[in-house]
Amino acid sequence: MKLQVLFWFLLGTVFTMNAQNPGIATGKVVDRANNPVSYATISIKDGEKVLTGGITDDNGNFEIKNIPSQALTIDVQFIGYKAFTKTADFSKQKTINFSKIILEEEATQLTGVEIVQERSTIEQKIDRKVINVGRDLTTAGATASEIMNNIPSVNVDQDGKISLRGNQNVRVLVDGRPTNMDAAQLLKQIPSTSIKKIELITNPSAKYNPEGMSGIINIVLHKNSNDGFNGSFNTGVTLAETPKFNNSIDMNYRRGKVNFFGSGGNNFGERFNEGLIQRFDNNSKQVLDIVNDNESYLYKLGMDFYINDKNTLSFYTNQNASTGDGIVNTDVQYLNNDLSNLFQKSNYSTNNHTGSYNLIFKHLFAKDGHTLDFEGNYNDYKQKQDAMFDTSIFEVGNPTTVSEQLIYKDNIEDRRKNGTFNIDYVNPLNEKSTLELGSEARIVRTENDYVTQNLDVPVAQRVSNYTYDIDIYSAYATFGQKFDKFSYQVGGRFESYKATANLNKGATTFEDKYFTFYPSAYLTYNLNEKNMFQLSYSRRVDRPSLEQTKPIREFSTPLVTSLGNSELEPQFTNSLEVNYTKMFAKSSSITAGVFYRIIDNEISRTLFSDETTDNPNDLIMSYANFDNNTAFGFELSANYKITKWWDIQPAIDFSSINQKGLVQVLRTGTTNTFDFVTKEVEVSAFNVRLNSNFKATKRLSFLLFGFYRGGVDGIQNNSKEMYKIDSGARYSLLDDKMSISLRFNDMFDTMKYAFDSKNPYPSQGQFSWESRSVYLGVNYRFGGGKNRALARKIRDDNTQKGGGGMF
Repeated sequence: MKLQVLFWFLLGTVFTMNAQNPGIATGKVVDRANNPVSYATISIKDGEKVLTGGITDDNGNFEIKNIPSQALTIDVQFIGYKAFTKTADFSKQKTINFSKIILEEEATQLTGVEIVQERSTIEQKIDRKVINVGRDLTTAGATASEIMNNIPSVNVDQDGKISLRGNQNVRVLVDGRPTNMDAAQLLKQIPSTSIKKIELITNPSAKYNPEGMSGIINIVLHKNSNDGFNGSFNTGVTLAETPKFNNSIDMNYRRGKVNFFGSGGNNFGERFNEGLIQRFDNNSKQVLDIVNDNESYLYKLGMDFYINDKNTLSFYTNQNASTGDGIVNTDVQYLNNDLSNLFQKSNYSTNNHTGSYNLIFKHLFAKDGHTLDFEGNYNDYKQKQDAMFDTSIFEVGNPTTVSEQLIYKDNIEDRRKNGTFNIDYVNPLNEKSTLELGSEARIVRTENDYVTQNLDVPVAQRVSNYTYDIDIYSAYATFGQKFDKFSYQVGGRFESYKATANLNKGATTFEDKYFTFYPSAYLTYNLNEKNMFQLSYSRRVDRPSLEQTKPIREFSTPLVTSLGNSELEPQFTNSLEVNYTKMFAKSSSITAGVFYRIIDNEISRTLFSDETTDNPNDLIMSYANFDNNTAFGFELSANYKITKWWDIQPAIDFSSINQKGLVQVLRTGTTNTFDFVTKEVEVSAFNVRLNSNFKATKRLSFLLFGFYRGGVDGIQNNSKEMYKIDSGARYSLLDDKMSISLRFNDMFDTMKYAFDSKNPYPSQGQFSWESRSVYLGVNYRFGGGKNRALARKIRDDNTQKGGGGMF
């Protein structure tokens, strides 16, 4: 009732003001070329206070009514132009025609499509580190996966698995939205030239979805919203053992209130890997020869409808599709000639498709920063894999005579559906205080069918059906205040979570259900404009994924089979961070930070003997919950311009994790009897990167990149050090509309993944891939429209928009 009274009171006040103040302002806004400036903001001010206003129409015209009868100021603004200001006395003249208002372009006004900067820059914002991707990074490789190792604190291993601060429990988003695709597969499908920036959110606040122990990596794709028709075309080839090709195109067409945009890209080519694993208990070795012939496509289509200056409706869809044929040859040799040697030829044929559909409605209230967002996102993922395993078993002591041959055929189908619905509200209560509220519903449905058959026995086959369903409902609130040099934000997220697993339609079931609270807090101190300190805390969760829970093979070799664990429980993390940012002249900066984590029920890889087979050498690779662990570390990165022609970007990060868990070890005096024992280790990870850019002329520049990753000791495996050096060059022509890039990756062919292990068997191994390669790329931009998308610019900038629940 009180809200209704307040509403009618405010409405009556507005009508009273309108009746008493009949002043009118009219005019037309144009640029120096006499082109109309559509959707420019017109403000009528009394000092700094905005009394009323409006926007120009498609032809640059405006009319503002109900202006108070007094001396006021008219202010005209539009992005890329200098503000126009003029005083007018509406007490002397009720209707004032400003005729033609000419806006002067800023010196930084961009014409044509969005210009990609030469070098990448790093910004430390209040809750994230933002890497604005320049041409030096896109030259690093054809896909997102290939450039990630150039990003501070981020690593990608030989299997494409991504980690942040030494931990693989990281959430990867595209344009702030989740997908159903595995992160390693997703990164290989995104063209590097489609990436606008990469955001590292290591300690997200309560307004973000709490998944991901080490935080969030958000990949923001390019999307033009310039007037007229604009675009950018990219093509490239990677020269290694065989050529690999990539192409992408980004386009938009904007006319008046509607902007259509789209992008597409594909990658294809064969990729080669090889590996060697030696076991010392039985004097054996496995030699692996792997060839993957993959082809992937990604495209994005959407439109923005600028209803008026207060309301915007947007829709887009991301579509990913890929096909792949893989051959894995595994040669198992027992050098003592006391067991049968094996040779297995595995053929994998995989195709998948992901469709993501997003609808957003954004409303801007009269007060600056006062917003309301509604968003719906639906993601549909389908994958089918056909595999054939042809295994030859040789006679003991006679590696040339086959005694038995086994041929198996596997079929796996994955289906996943993910629906997310958000409401986010931001209200600046006053100049110092801001309140944010939001809620989210997420419904996830997954199903996996697995059929395996021995082709020698056609009627004998095993069929498995596995479903894994998740329902999450959450609500959050944050409150922040900003004073002279201090600012703080506190918040909390309440969440109801339910997961249900079902194997073979009720033969085995598992349910996990809980209600929990995720608090967060930020404290920022700005010593001055160039020095900022920040202290933050958050609680986060890592929930088991479908791959980690399904008790169905992920991959298989003659001696190792990878399976999930349907009884995995979530792991929870309490994280504390302190960060410091120092700004220098010449756009240089340095950022430093330390962090400490307490991890409950950590999910980790395990390797143990397969007791379901007669062969004591068969192993199962799966997942398990370890005991409570702790982690701490630091990172240091800089963006420093030494001279006009030389700038460097060094980065160092270190993390130390105390891990404790159960591992399987051989019982003393036995060869095939095992015990589970508790093992505790201090796992340390150290990474160093140095990106150096040299500008020889206005058109020609060179780059040099060095990378070092120290060895990491684990509970079961100890990884050896890795390092490489890249070099490159870039040349611009056609008035900077076209650029040609050349990069020599891993010049000295030093990148290898090597490891040793004691449990459950003493072993060592090494894997190598086509790390040494040459990448040649061409970029061409076309179009002549001017960027007039202030509303879209604000919405694309995740640091400014109101809805954290979108994550």
